[in-house]
Amino acid sequence: MEFLDLPASTAARGTVRLPGSKSISNRVLLLAALAKGTTIVRALLDSDDTRVMLDALRALGVGVARVSDSDDYEITGVGGAFPVKQAELFLGNAGTAFRSLTAACALSGGEYVLKGVARMHERPIGDLVDALRKLGARIDYLGQEGFPPLKIHPAEIAGDTTEVRGNVSSQFLTGLLMALPLRQRNTTIEVVGELISKPYIGITLAMLRRFGVDIARNGWQGFGVPAAARYQSPGEIWVEGDASSASYFLAAGAIGGGPVRVQGVGRDSVQGDVRFADALAKMGAQIDMGPNWIEACAPRSGRLEAIDLDCNAIPDAAMTLAVAALFADGTTTLRNIASWRVKETDRIAAMATELRKVGATVEEGADFIRITPPHASRLTPHAVINTYDDHRMAMCLSLVTLGNVPVRINDPACVNKTFPTYFKIFAGIAQ
Repeated sequence: MEFLDLPASTAARGTVRLPGSKSISNRVLLLAALAKGTTIVRALLDSDDTRVMLDALRALGVGVARVSDSDDYEITGVGGAFPVKQAELFLGNAGTAFRSLTAACALSGGEYVLKGVARMHERPIGDLVDALRKLGARIDYLGQEGFPPLKIHPAEIAGDTTEVRGNVSSQFLTGLLMALPLRQRNTTIEVVGELISKPYIGITLAMLRRFGVDIARNGWQGFGVPAAARYQSPGEIWVEGDASSASYFLAAGAIGGGPVRVQGVGRDSVQGDVRFADALAKMGAQIDMGPNWIEACAPRSGRLEAIDLDCNAIPDAAMTLAVAALFADGTTTLRNIASWRVKETDRIAAMATELRKVGATVEEGADFIRITPPHASRLTPHAVINTYDDHRMAMCLSLVTLGNVPVRINDPACVNKTFPTYFKIFAGIAQ
């Protein structure tokens, strides 16, 4: 389908069962693959990103079997480095798969080529490659220096300390942390500068513990992986609902009256994006939360209030705040979002372009976006929204319809990256 016409709506209410977390799904798959023993992964996200990870693991010699006709998978771990020593992997535009598999392949003693779609080849990976090279990895760039595709050769023994910049992508540090137990040497990672997206590193550390590896941490600036670290299957692990995906429905409840309840994520979540609910509360939304659910309603006043927020901890969910700003009184400023520029698209530029189509006044900077809703909050109807092959652009901007305006979403299938059934579920709560 080249486009999808979404009808105007003025209200949102209902209950949504969330798909599995992409961040947790791909971390768990890799850890289960490297672990000793067999792991049953329950409620795995079914999406493009997880499919490319599953295909890559099969190509690397990992046992992967779907459990009947469900979202459960049986992963037979290899108990260390990948047994297949020569492979070419196509990883689409899945950053979580590309960065972590780069590190794991670099320490698996084989010859590997890692490729992706054109946009993946524009997303930087030089900081991760430099960090791995300091530990003895041998990695060549097959195109532009600092970017995929990559050719990986067997590593050589080198130093046991490396460093990685923290202000480009937390996925670089995640990849290192997950792969370094393969070295079987005491290894230290030093983070240079501020570490962005700390909650995502929190997810990584929590998943490592589930597989029997504890990382020594010096604040957010130093991490130590012990030589004795070995992954051991927990036997069974459940994937939480996706907190980033929850943001669209919670925002719908805050904009469209509500209540809208999401199930599968709540106050007990390991995902930092549950803090999106706190941001909505600052805008005046009524938020209620249980151990495994969150519910959002519109402010008692009926209108959201603009905020000025540092979004370093919730970069993906912050995109939803940019659209919620259309329904807020005043000018909203989202700061510390430089990482948007190196995601599936340049999200700051893309968001600014699309919000202007519906009448907003938007200012963009290197690491911020500032949004003022149109006069009298009258959104421009029948906007044609470009999605830039970016699933989050499509899902965020569907919320525009809650301003009682129809919109056309180009390339709606881009949501298959993380949430193939998104538009069907959104239609079920929008009224």
